[in-house]
Amino acid sequence: MGERMSKEDLEQRMRAGEFFHALRAPPGTFIVVRVDGRSFSRLTERLAEKPFDPAFHGRMVEAAKALLTSLQALYVYTESDEISALLPRGAALFDRQVEKLVSVSAARAASPFSLSCGDTVEFDARVWLGGREEDVVDYFRWRQSDATRCALNGWCYWTLRREGRSAREATRALDGATVAQKNEILHARGINFNDVPAWQRRGTGVFWERYAKEGLDPRRNVRVSAERRRAAVDEALPMKDAYSAYVRRLLDQSATLTRGQSA
Repeated sequence: MGERMSKEDLEQRMRAGEFFHALRAPPGTFIVVRVDGRSFSRLTERLAEKPFDPAFHGRMVEAAKALLTSLQALYVYTESDEISALLPRGAALFDRQVEKLVSVSAARAASPFSLSCGDTVEFDARVWLGGREEDVVDYFRWRQSDATRCALNGWCYWTLRREGRSAREATRALDGATVAQKNEILHARGINFNDVPAWQRRGTGVFWERYAKEGLDPRRNVRVSAERRRAAVDEALPMKDAYSAYVRRLLDQSATLTRGQSA
């Protein structure tokens, strides 16, 4: 640092190098933060049963709950090794700074997962923006479609592997196969894909539910009831148009809550 450069000048010059610090999600847009497991294929080779592991899934659900709370999200959806957290349209968390949203989300998801599995886990994160409610509905329809596709591929691949086929042979057998042909591969081996647990085929939703908590008013010595909220987990999500309606209901609830808070 030159003798004539003040500490204030140095700080200003260094701050100017933080090019993306001021990048914010535009006001009035919906924000979805999606976190994905980094190098999870190696992790699951050691820690998870194939094609789906209930313990691994439980850790993903706990990470989803952590994001619901940390981001004050409206809805969180998880499938495979990814989690999508929807923030309300008017969310002001971190002043909508993209850098903070992605860095805090990745760290928050990794923390409970690492503690529960006893290994270092990393997530990366990205931000998706939508201007309309229909964009949000389409986003979650898209992620659920990906869940179904990945589940069918995973069941076919690991069914073939358990028969003794190599990774290359199993991959080749599925290359170019249609959905009907993949279902037939499973059916020929006594597996009905429609009977696979719904959370594997459709993903899992986490959202806030309201409930009445009973307590005692010590001053009056009477039982009282207060409304509270808690994280609810839905392992049996609907599909297609019914799922669209499901997401719209959550958006309607958010809009009602926002109007109530501003009244």
